[in-house]
Formats: sequence, C-alpha cells, structure tokens
Amino acid sequence: MEIADFIAQDRIALDLRVRDKGQLLRELAKRAEPFGGGIPSDTILAALSSRETLGSTGLGKGFALPHARIEGLTRFVGLFARLARPIDYDAIDGAPVDLVFLLLMPASADNNSADNNSVAALAAVSRKFRDGASVARLRKADAATAHTVLTAG
Repeated sequence: MEIADFIAQDRIALDLRVRDKGQLLRELAKRAEPFGGGIPSDTILAALSSRETLGSTGLGKGFALPHARIEGLTRFVGLFARLARPIDYDAIDGAPVDLVFLLLMPASADNNSADNNSVAALAAVSRKFRDGASVARLRKADAATAHTVLTAG
C-alpha cells in the first residue's frame, strides 16, 4: 500500500491553527468526516482519542501520526496537516509537533488482509517522514507540492 492510495490534494491542510493536541484531533476529525463514507466526526474523534490513550502517536522530530481503526469505514482515509505553530503532543522525543498525518483505517477484526494493509499503510507514512529531505520540503511546500512529496515513490 502506498500513500497515494489514501490521500488526495484536497486532503492537505497547510498552516492549520490549533492551540493543543485536543483541538488538533477535533479539527482533524472534522476535516476527515467528508471522506469517511458517512462516519460522523465524533466517532472519528472518539477512535483517535482512544488510540492516544494507548500511547502518543507523536513519533519524534516534529511529526505525529494519529491513526485509528473505525468500524464501518470501508476504505483508508489519509489527511496531511502542517501546523502554523508547533504544539506539545507528548511525542516520544518531547519535541513539539508541526507535521501531522492522520490515517483512518477500516476495522478488521477477522481479516488478515485488512490487517496487513493497515500495517503497510502505517509503514508507508512512517517511511516518508523518516526521510529528512521530504520532511524539509513539506515544511515549506504549497498544497500541490506537498501532495507530490507525499505520493512520490
């Protein structure tokens, strides 16, 4: 699975203004709702919040990957946000976060293929944000360039 499989240019938010992690998750849930096939934003937010209780999805170096499996979701949904100002996110390295990739995945209780796709999607996003050149470009990019950087093989 590649990032291009679950993100389009209309799912890129640049210079998003939020004051904290809670507000960020609420805003991401609201922005993801139109792409979630009828899943309401409060359901998305509850799933994201529940996942955060297991451990922060702040992966370090200013990047967070909030993600959740959503019952009733039929396809993967990605959304990229660059924040206007970094926020505290309880990241593993303690650094504030300014780049966020939201990934919503179909729930897959008994489906190994869906589980494999979820792991592949998370890995694709993580790989992209471990690349320092891509991260530097994303911090300065317009929406079209951000989409190109995210989806480039």
